[in-house]
Amino acid sequence: MEILKGSDPWRLICRREREGISLLRALTCRKKAALPEELFGLPVTGLGDHALSPTAGGVEGEEVLLTCGPTAPDAAWDNRTLSDLTLPSTLRRVGDYAFLNCFALRTLRFDDRISSWGGGALMNCRSLDTFQITRQDNSQGPGLAYLNDVLSRELDVTIRWRDGKQARLLFPAFFESLEENCPAHHFDYNIQGAGYPYHNCFYEKRMDLKQYDWLWKGFLEAEHEEETALRLAWWRLYYPLELTKEAESGYLSYLQAHTGQALTWVLSTQGAGALRFLLDHTKPDRAQFTDACALARAQQSSELLALLLEEQHRRFPAGAVRRFEL
Repeated sequence: MEILKGSDPWRLICRREREGISLLRALTCRKKAALPEELFGLPVTGLGDHALSPTAGGVEGEEVLLTCGPTAPDAAWDNRTLSDLTLPSTLRRVGDYAFLNCFALRTLRFDDRISSWGGGALMNCRSLDTFQITRQDNSQGPGLAYLNDVLSRELDVTIRWRDGKQARLLFPAFFESLEENCPAHHFDYNIQGAGYPYHNCFYEKRMDLKQYDWLWKGFLEAEHEEETALRLAWWRLYYPLELTKEAESGYLSYLQAHTGQALTWVLSTQGAGALRFLLDHTKPDRAQFTDACALARAQQSSELLALLLEEQHRRFPAGAVRRFEL
């Protein structure tokens, strides 16, 4: 076994190929880790079948131990606690069942130049719902379409371009079921949830943001969760990449109609910049300001509370209305 220094600890079994290194097995003892970009001076271009699966069997190849300092003697090198994984930017193909049974994996980061995703690559990744995709230019790889094809749960996808552009897209969940129809001797296929069109808004594995925004009206007309709609509208407004005036108006109307709910969500999960954005685009009433200030105090967030009090005073300079009854 060859021992090399790396940014994260990994036990690897690899194979040298003409285009680069293929990782046949990759095991770590960390919850958050990044696979190496290169080994032996060659780029890491492939993940083999079952490469990161905790339940995969043995395979022959060159063994490499990547170290980055001491590890606990009882550390478990099995990927069972791996929750946040960064794939190499050099990666171009992912093998069949590559992440099979990575139950704890929740966040996956990768470059959109991966051209091949194997069958069942994300099977039984029951927690996986957050993705960060890097794009070099306006070209799209099949990764985003693949995720929406194999995962019907809600997906939170951030796309970043090298030139600084950014988009954050929410793909709402939907559920599929088969019900046996005994008299007719067939199964009825049912779809529940307003997210189905979002997961299928791809043509030749490419998505158009204008098409994504076009689905908004139909989403609101279908049975949906208000909290999901709020976050979907929020992220399109907050990162308005290719957002038309018409689409902006639709999202903004929803945000303004749910200002109180939006204040609670922003105060609980976001920062001062997001709160400033919300206040600039909505008109909270006195009661909503009072509730928001109470929440900021409960969270002991002096920065958010100061921002709320300043804005409340600016909009309602007379202060709170007090009533006395005798």
